[in-house]
Amino acid sequence: MEANHGANMPSKPTTPTPTTELRRRAREHITDGAVTANYQGDVTAAVALLNDALATELVCVLRYKFQYVTARGIHSEGVKAEFLAHAQEEQAHADRLAARINQLGGKPDMNPSSLAGRSATEYVENDTIVAMIKENLVAERIAVETYRALIRHFADHDPTTRRLLEDILANEEEHASDMQDLLARVAEERCP
Repeated sequence: MEANHGANMPSKPTTPTPTTELRRRAREHITDGAVTANYQGDVTAAVALLNDALATELVCVLRYKFQYVTARGIHSEGVKAEFLAHAQEEQAHADRLAARINQLGGKPDMNPSSLAGRSATEYVENDTIVAMIKENLVAERIAVETYRALIRHFADHDPTTRRLLEDILANEEEHASDMQDLLARVAEERCP
């Protein structure tokens, strides 16, 4: 049977880099850490985007912690517990983002003086549980949209960062749902 070498044939897959070449490059660029020659993203842009996401998470931690401490009312204990759990989860997101920034050779920017300016969400202090829950729901919706955009940005150029962001997005969607449920529950309790 004769092989067809026509234009409709798929192109030959590229051959992997020979092991000796991989070893040479790994030794030559040892100070680059996890960023290798085949990293397809822009490291500087990736670090900047992840630092903005880090700022957003840290602002959310502070808002949830403030609310955990200051929420008052007859039904506040359950809501406070939810605020504390969310603060802890947002802190875990921040820790994971900071670690990824470090893996990419960047420096996690946790400077308090610039957090609010780099955060997609706002730090708003409210006096009532309903206002706190509403502010959190707004913030979670912003986070969901932000992470979806970041996931599209990283796409296949940085699959490790994309998977990290997908994990965080799933948790942020859960947070938004939790706040929506809390808002409905508090509204029901206020209107018998």
